[in-house]
Amino acid sequence: MSDDSGTTGADRRAGDSTGDPAGPGGPPYAECVLCREPTEYPESRKGITLCPVCEWQEAQRTACSG
Repeated sequence: MSDDSGTTGADRRAGDSTGDPAGPGGPPYAECVLCREPTEYPESRKGITLCPVCEWQEAQRTACSG
């Protein structure tokens, strides 16, 4: 089977066999500053970039800090 559900962050960062780090058809994505997973943001984005998981965890921490 060619199911991608078992891929890890390192596998996704490795890209496809052509050497494109973002995979086929996608722009180069910035790495998360906490876990180094690919984010939803392009590398050209300024500021702190977080992956969806770290972004959610950060939102949880700030929401409960009152």
